Amino acid sequence: MALTSPVKEHPYSHLIDTLSDGKIKFFNPQKLNDPRYDKLPLSIRVLLEAAIRKCDGFYTKEEHVQNIMDWQQQQDKAEVPFSPARVLLQDFTGIPAMVDLAAMRDAVAKHGVDPDLVNPKCPTDLIVDHSLQIDYSKCAIQNTPNPGGGDGSSRPTPSRPPQLRGGSHCGGQRSSCSKAACNDPPASPGRPPASVQQIENTPLLCPFHLQPVSEHETALKNQEMELIRNKERLQFFKWCSKAFKNVNVVPPDVGAVHQVNLEYLSRVIQLSEGYIYPDSVVGTDSHTTMINGLGILGWGVGGIESEAVMLGQPVSLTLPQVVGCKLVGSINPLATSIDIVLGITKHLRQAGIAGKFVEFFGPGVSQLSAPDRTTIANMCPEYNATVSFFPVDHIALKHFKKTNFTQEKLELLESYMKAVKLFRSYEDTSEDPQYSEVIEINLSSMVPQVSGPKRPQDRVAVSNMKEDFQCCLDEKVSFKGFHISKEKQETRVPFLHCGQEYQLAHGSVVIAAVISCTNNCNPSVMLTAGLLAKKAVEAGLVVKPYIRTSLAPGSGMVTHYLNTSGVLPYFNQLGFEVIGYGCATCVGNTAPLPEAVVDAIKQGDLVACGVLSGNRHFEGRLCDCVRANYLASPPLVVAYAIAGTVGIDFEKDPLGVTSEGKELYLRDIWPSREEVQQTEEETVISSVFKDLRGRMEKGNSFWNNIDYPDSVVFPWDHKSTYIRSPSFFSKLSKDVPPPQSIENAHALLFLGDKVTTDHISPAGSIARVSAAAKYLLSKRLTPREFNSYGARRGNDAVMTRGTFASIKLQNRFIGKTGPKTLHIPSGQTLDVFEAAERYQRDGIPLIILAGKDYGSGNSRDWVAKGPYLLGVRAVIAESFEKLHKTQLVGMGIMPLQFLPGQTADSLELNGKERFTITTPSSLSPRQQLTVKTSQGKSFSVTALFDTEMDVIFFQHGGLLRYVARTLL
Repeated sequence: MALTSPVKEHPYSHLIDTLSDGKIKFFNPQKLNDPRYDKLPLSIRVLLEAAIRKCDGFYTKEEHVQNIMDWQQQQDKAEVPFSPARVLLQDFTGIPAMVDLAAMRDAVAKHGVDPDLVNPKCPTDLIVDHSLQIDYSKCAIQNTPNPGGGDGSSRPTPSRPPQLRGGSHCGGQRSSCSKAACNDPPASPGRPPASVQQIENTPLLCPFHLQPVSEHETALKNQEMELIRNKERLQFFKWCSKAFKNVNVVPPDVGAVHQVNLEYLSRVIQLSEGYIYPDSVVGTDSHTTMINGLGILGWGVGGIESEAVMLGQPVSLTLPQVVGCKLVGSINPLATSIDIVLGITKHLRQAGIAGKFVEFFGPGVSQLSAPDRTTIANMCPEYNATVSFFPVDHIALKHFKKTNFTQEKLELLESYMKAVKLFRSYEDTSEDPQYSEVIEINLSSMVPQVSGPKRPQDRVAVSNMKEDFQCCLDEKVSFKGFHISKEKQETRVPFLHCGQEYQLAHGSVVIAAVISCTNNCNPSVMLTAGLLAKKAVEAGLVVKPYIRTSLAPGSGMVTHYLNTSGVLPYFNQLGFEVIGYGCATCVGNTAPLPEAVVDAIKQGDLVACGVLSGNRHFEGRLCDCVRANYLASPPLVVAYAIAGTVGIDFEKDPLGVTSEGKELYLRDIWPSREEVQQTEEETVISSVFKDLRGRMEKGNSFWNNIDYPDSVVFPWDHKSTYIRSPSFFSKLSKDVPPPQSIENAHALLFLGDKVTTDHISPAGSIARVSAAAKYLLSKRLTPREFNSYGARRGNDAVMTRGTFASIKLQNRFIGKTGPKTLHIPSGQTLDVFEAAERYQRDGIPLIILAGKDYGSGNSRDWVAKGPYLLGVRAVIAESFEKLHKTQLVGMGIMPLQFLPGQTADSLELNGKERFTITTPSSLSPRQQLTVKTSQGKSFSVTALFDTEMDVIFFQHGGLLRYVARTLL
């Protein structure tokens, strides 16, 4: 695939060593006899080993190896390549990558090149996990399916109603969904109510593990709907798994991408052609960093970068600074891993470590289990670091022993890691490397926290939650405030639900989701939530039935141990049913709230709340009418669901009252640390992982029976609204075109600070009045058939129309939120796509003006492709999120930064000028360019090309065209 140098002796062949048996070889950096090696951070040692092993004189040169060894002097200066061992894709961001490769086969075939040459050279795993939507939740009749993924106003009747235990549905309370439960006699002392006895004695089968669980209809129905609505996409994935070499597709209903990566794909060490080397990965999800917790180096990249790695190109990065995060102190018994995560997130975000590596060391690390470490590493994007690395130690080895590692592999792993000094003893300070800087965090300072109401970095101590939410109501509209007048803060809106009257107020919880991603890799956290649910049910506490509750584990393993520990029936009793396996609430796939709830929220202009145990909760992401959303640990999600409001002080205010009139507080039912640890030891055993591995490899009957085309090139269906050949390779020439200046461009958008990738890249459901909806309607689809933007990421026509379609987009041209902009020549206010279409029709290039932190966030696959297809050729901003800036370069869009101290306002730009940006024939990294306006103003900007490879990609018109030309 890639250009290679002539075959010659490896320049570092003298470093080849063997392990004790002499059969397995490896490159041993210690044989360089360079004292600097022992002082390198262990994450940098992984980069060094890969550079030595992959040194071919073309992509990776000896000078790169020397620069990495000289990290202390070269950090933030030298550009180095990194060739990871594998690539990880999830389906939302993976399908565009695979569609692009399929389109590349067409492009090279037109030039007479064998299309079968277009294959990933790097092993690639694609996990189908982001297409799950919550069509059914507790008592599925009240939440019938919506196969199109629209707003559900016209839903079909289920082909057969779900069978509920005990008889007919009773809408009075969640714990009474049967006649038997409604007529329970009073509980005897020390004996649970009859409804609880019934749950304990009525086994049902988990649709995935065939283990006893409760309410199996919910998961089955959601899985059925997922497979039906995504059949066309799944057929394409099946074709990819057969047509492309080196592609492994993990079918739907197996698990979330991060969980599958942890439990099934992670190897820690790789064995290939007789050589052993460290496992490493790049993935199309920013939370790929979760794997850092197991001592595997990996991070999230854009879809364009992942495609390059798949095709044999290394990742190019500036040698990073490495921040040593020293953990000291003892963990508070009441603090969960989420509290530790949010505490560390706050410390590191305040430290300003954007774009840096973080490596953990110090005696406190030994107190963290492997699941604790992966939980912390998962939140790496929230403090804008590139990786959060936990080197392998004896705790990690104990974890590997539980997770399908044979004794032989464990011994091999330990021997190799110690031979190349990638193994750590955190108590031995003599092993501490030299870091760029050290940040010390005391674990004993961590107390239970939540994060919100709009951003993950805004932490609130649970003890201060009631007071803080009141402040949010009082404050002006901002990153925390809602500006509700004093006279409206006491508003109560009554409504009917299932024949019973309830009231909503500011702070009422309407969504409570224990979901995948951040916490389910940590059994102790999920078991704490389950034990809390058990004690709540036994005490007679309930969750109000209008609250949209859900339990979406990251994999069947979680369901297995929740069931084995006996807590799953109690989750179900409170309404937290297993709705399926995959990302759901966190990516905006929450089922519509009951209409009565939505009407009440709108009637009172209420600040309703969602509480979830995920990692993303930007305003409006979960549901348009839910303005306040909090990240919390799973047990706190359960607690706030029971309370029904975030306006509660758990220390002073009771959760509820028993039938005897006794007030119950959270402390009365919170499980002890010892209780949780005992349950974890008894239930999370190696057999769980072995069972999961076997079932993952079998797939499911629906996937196994899917038909797929038997061809080298994909037979595009021009009627398809899911899979379409993109136009990225149109007019592809063998020669690199000369650089062209941007002349007389208009600004498509004039944006402020903190524009996230959620604002830019389509996510969630497709609004009926959007440009994408108009397109789908023109294809004779009904709103019920729209599905989501994520499901249609393989269709560039939908995704381009959805770009900048966020209802929360704040465009200074318009003065209010919404997916609109000003078409400057006509003065009309139009959808962003319609305005861009007019500009392109008139041959007018486009730019975007923005403020600070443009492109922060994690949905990065279409944040550059979409603007590129809209006709955007440059973005001028005060600052960029690093990965997004790289993505822009990868699509041939110039990221231009105002000079320090300058902004659009200080330059007195109104955005309605025409802009000319002169591009010299010879570009270099960080070069200053001149921008001239039609008003006679002139100012300089910095072209944020960090490396020579960035310049090359831009000159080719993007990375895709560059890769295609290497084949031509």
